[in-house]
Amino acid sequence: MKIYISADIEGVTGITHWNETEKSKSDYQRFAQQMTNEVKAACEGAMKAGAKEIWIKDAHGTGRNILADDLPQTIKLVRGWSEHPYLMVQELDESFDALLMIGYHSFASSSSNPLSHTLSSSTFNYIKLNGEFASEFLIHSYAAATKGVPVTFISGDEGICIEANKVNKNIKTVAVNKGMGNSVISIHPKLAVEKIKEGVESVLKGDINKCQIKLPEHFEMELSFRNHGRAYKASFYPGIKQISSTNLVFETDNYFEILRMLLFVT
Repeated sequence: MKIYISADIEGVTGITHWNETEKSKSDYQRFAQQMTNEVKAACEGAMKAGAKEIWIKDAHGTGRNILADDLPQTIKLVRGWSEHPYLMVQELDESFDALLMIGYHSFASSSSNPLSHTLSSSTFNYIKLNGEFASEFLIHSYAAATKGVPVTFISGDEGICIEANKVNKNIKTVAVNKGMGNSVISIHPKLAVEKIKEGVESVLKGDINKCQIKLPEHFEMELSFRNHGRAYKASFYPGIKQISSTNLVFETDNYFEILRMLLFVT
């Protein structure tokens, strides 16, 4: 079994403030360690379920957060950003049996996490896909679907776990945080690690084909920019239409074109 793990930080246990996500801040190291601990737990659960090969994408900020020395020696860790349109699932292809998401968070404008955003908190007010608010979970789950790879597990805030099960009820979820205004109610970090390990093992031992996500036949993406100047610049991307001073719409039947567009306008 070959497993892919995509890991973010804004959904790891207890994280509450942007200072805890930034390398230059004193609060950061504790949560980089928790991010690492949760990824390690996912690796251990996957190996107990029979995984022989595990690839991990460090998918937060600089892509240089996870402490590789703490992970099993069998992993391959993707650090930094190649600028491939697959973004947070760079190197994912048809050879993988399952995609796991660790430390994921709710979509931009959601009240489920004080750090809710989609792709870039400084760029977008929100992103909508086919009329629904789009999270990083949804964007990258559809990327996985283009390769026939099921999303089997997600951990993060309560909101993203609810969203994942609306997309596919068979995805195993572990909610470690619940947002309340600018606060977070979290479970104990060590309990989160235990739940992630157990959850990954249990879902990978089951019928992972039930976790396949079906792609829509057509895609309409609306981008709401925080800055009208950024929106104006992005309006020159081929095929995109400006519908207000800050909002653009892009339509296609090919999901890769959605990913390519996001790479160039974000």
